[in-house]
Amino acid sequence: MSVCNVIAICNQKGGVGKTATAANLGVALAKQGNKKVLLVDADSQGSLSASLGWQNPDEFCVTLSTHLEKVMRDEEYPAFEGILRHSEGVDLMPANIELSGIEMGLVTAMSREYALKSWLDLVKHEYDYVLIDCMPSLGMVTINALTAANSVIIPVQAQYLPAKGMTQLVKTIQRVKRQINPTLRIEGILLTLVDARTNLARQTADYLKDTYGGVLRIFKTTIPLAVKAAETSAYGKSIFEHDKNSKVAMAYTELAKEVLNSAERKRDSLQSSLSR
Repeated sequence: MSVCNVIAICNQKGGVGKTATAANLGVALAKQGNKKVLLVDADSQGSLSASLGWQNPDEFCVTLSTHLEKVMRDEEYPAFEGILRHSEGVDLMPANIELSGIEMGLVTAMSREYALKSWLDLVKHEYDYVLIDCMPSLGMVTINALTAANSVIIPVQAQYLPAKGMTQLVKTIQRVKRQINPTLRIEGILLTLVDARTNLARQTADYLKDTYGGVLRIFKTTIPLAVKAAETSAYGKSIFEHDKNSKVAMAYTELAKEVLNSAERKRDSLQSSLSR
């Protein structure tokens, strides 16, 4: 098993396609790259769990909250307990409303930023990729995700205000990098929900390039707006099972290629530096 890449999919704004990106990118990596993928639902709404077919996450006995609570109490626990297997070849650690209570408990916990990392360190050796679907906030669970991650993908809806609102998120990521996780980097900005019938997507892309293009990577792939994509969560399937020939499916395939190529370049660069 190669070194695991832990990617937080993060934006404090809701409705920008974080959950859809986590699910569909995860399946694309499993299918296209033949990778072992763990999806981590780090949102108390349990949206990722529900979108993959587990419609009642509040009924789970073991979720992400269970493991974080054990870490906070410094108790031993079976680290792989509660991980679910999806029919499309990815694993899932689900979440439910109990995560809201954990969010509050983390505020006063010792080493509060490292609880998620402590659990992931016990399981990630079994995976090539871990994708963390973050909640739409910059609270303690999201800080935990950024502490545990190697990199961050920032989905941004193809509208002006969501793009303009990225400033606080980028500052938070930079602060976590400076103070907690020096290896953290921004994998890239992903333009989502792109309506090709309007000029808005082009204007938003231009704004992102002008504002961040000099310092941050902006993925070449953009995710189009499509009704079929919105339907997938109701069926508990990825876009590849629901509408494999759609533009959205092709877009997530291309995104997976970009992510895989980035990991290969990083690995080659590391090997080159070690051989000098």
